[in-house]
Amino acid sequence: MSQTTANTEALFLGHPRGLLVCFLTELWERFSYYGMRALLILYLTKHFLFGDDKATHIFAAYSAMVYLMPVIGGILADRYLGARKAVIFGAILLVLGHSGMALEGPAAVTTETGVVRDPMYLQIFYFSLALIIAGVGFLKANISTIVGSLYEQGDPRRDSGFTLFYMGINIGAFAATILCGWLGETYGWAYGFGLAGIGMLVGLATFLRGQRHLGDQVHPPSAERLQSRVLPFISVETAIYLTSAIGVVVIWQLMQHRDMIGQLLQGFGGIMLAVVVIYSFTRCTPVERDRMLVIAALVGFSVVFWSLFEQAGSSLNLFADRYVDRHVLGGEIPASVFQSVNPFFIFLLAPLFSLLWVWLATRNLEPSTPVKFALAIFQVGLGFLALVFGANQAESATSIGLWWLVLIYLLHTSGELCLSPVGLSAVTKLSVPRVVGMMMGVWFLAAAGAGYIAGEIARLTGAETVDGKVVNAEVALANTLEVYAKVGWLAIALAAVLLMVAPLLRRGMHGVR
Repeated sequence: MSQTTANTEALFLGHPRGLLVCFLTELWERFSYYGMRALLILYLTKHFLFGDDKATHIFAAYSAMVYLMPVIGGILADRYLGARKAVIFGAILLVLGHSGMALEGPAAVTTETGVVRDPMYLQIFYFSLALIIAGVGFLKANISTIVGSLYEQGDPRRDSGFTLFYMGINIGAFAATILCGWLGETYGWAYGFGLAGIGMLVGLATFLRGQRHLGDQVHPPSAERLQSRVLPFISVETAIYLTSAIGVVVIWQLMQHRDMIGQLLQGFGGIMLAVVVIYSFTRCTPVERDRMLVIAALVGFSVVFWSLFEQAGSSLNLFADRYVDRHVLGGEIPASVFQSVNPFFIFLLAPLFSLLWVWLATRNLEPSTPVKFALAIFQVGLGFLALVFGANQAESATSIGLWWLVLIYLLHTSGELCLSPVGLSAVTKLSVPRVVGMMMGVWFLAAAGAGYIAGEIARLTGAETVDGKVVNAEVALANTLEVYAKVGWLAIALAAVLLMVAPLLRRGMHGVR
């Protein structure tokens, strides 16, 4: 089926039918991912009894690697596998990884000599994280690339389509954080993680059933090259899968030597930046070069946003668990369930933002992509300042009103809708078509760096704990609020800088909005 045929068949809310396939696939993939993510920091501090410093470091390493691997997955899909095979392989790895997370084993115990953890189940945990990281690497960048391939260049529905796609992501995240979080904290970690694994299996089945709606661009760029031999009995495709299995083992070890991940990110980030710049000046026309450089600048600013936004799964999750009064109508809401607030607001606001961008575009009033990014960074900073203000009104360190937590997620969500779907769309619009998969990987590489920085910020908010409980809540809360205030004001200042340079970046886009 040609791309044109795919684009003219039965529509989904005015968009190509393939968008529905990607929408549902990503919905279930995000169900599995966010279901596990909602529980992870609590699992580390309450089941394995890691202190805040080590728990947030593990979370940071995981967040960074989850977004680093799509760079490799995007390149392999561009050159060899094609988006379809990459997504299927990634989904299989994710099913295996989430299934392994359900094997929780005995809880850690505190003895006179320190905390004792079961070494076998600890290794199962790290290996399961490695499978998930590798799986996301193959799936995440390429499912977004498929969405972009459904639209012809200049199609005004593209931003709207990516926003609808983003809504699908967050429907899955909303359901997962409630169901997996509630099951995990109420009945046992294995139940929450197990349900996340089932969600990924449904996502794989959905993608396999919807192949005919995706067009020809999802197939390998050269079937002959993919089946050529690197050894008499091993094709290029088989070699990629075998090398990926070795990569899982490497990631398994890196998760236990986490300082190396920071060094890896610095080196890899520097190399990819050099590749983008050199490619832009040596292989592109002047217009293509300018657009590629604009993408590079926007990617840099996105790091600021994601570094603060990603506090949700780590420091804000612990904040909800330790300092927020979660009692409602005689019951107590599990802390992990608050991870559903962000996707809930996405679910409500995404259609409105989608319609808003189209409505403004028809009147030539739509903000440029750089301005949308500035609005996003401003709102993420404002969210932290609002939470600091609300926490200072509380009578004690453990009685902060839950509505202040809801407010920060509302501001972060509206910021997210100004940046994330818009950024994904901008990558597919501004990148040179022959390297769009690699550039989508660079977008996620920035998120990887942001994930690691987010972990360092979360470590600054860490509290002294014994058996997973905070020793001095008042001191710990004061430290957390001081960190939140500083990063909030920093974000607002950087948003102002971006707003000032936005006209220059817009000129570099050469008419692409």
